[in-house]
Amino acid sequence: MREWVPVPGSAKARLVEAAIHQFELAGYEAVNVVELAGKASVTTGSLYHHFGSKLGLYLIVREEMEKRVVERMEGAAAAVEGRGHAAVRAALLVAFDAAVRFTVCRILGEQPPVERDDPVAAALRPLLAKHKAPTADVLAAAWRAALLTVAAGTPASAARAALGYVLGPDR
Repeated sequence: MREWVPVPGSAKARLVEAAIHQFELAGYEAVNVVELAGKASVTTGSLYHHFGSKLGLYLIVREEMEKRVVERMEGAAAAVEGRGHAAVRAALLVAFDAAVRFTVCRILGEQPPVERDDPVAAALRPLLAKHKAPTADVLAAAWRAALLTVAAGTPASAARAALGYVLGPDR
């Protein structure tokens, strides 16, 4: 069992649930620690005890959501024979649908507050020919932009159609 997985109903679990909601609603920068703790019905001391900081809590939430999305990407790509365009397209559209379903479009769309590797781009690189590996960063950025349009109020179907346009037709 991963260390951060909280017992349902515990202060840690309430903090994670409140964090997902608050970070999705307002974005990392706009979330206030006092308000976040209040939404979870805990003290700020509890937040710092369990996660060290707002950043610590955010990174745990974001990394878990990215992990869930990447697992779905890998499954979608594996369902398409071989590598290349069809696998990349399937992976990104499934990842988009998952982020919408999990209601984490802003969380996964915004730039993280710390420099780190992009797990979505990393999941795409093995699906591309070596000379096209830089394309993974561009496509991951387009995926994140589509998520941010949903977070800003665009219907998910319209944002998904726009992402599909960028990815090109299914081949």
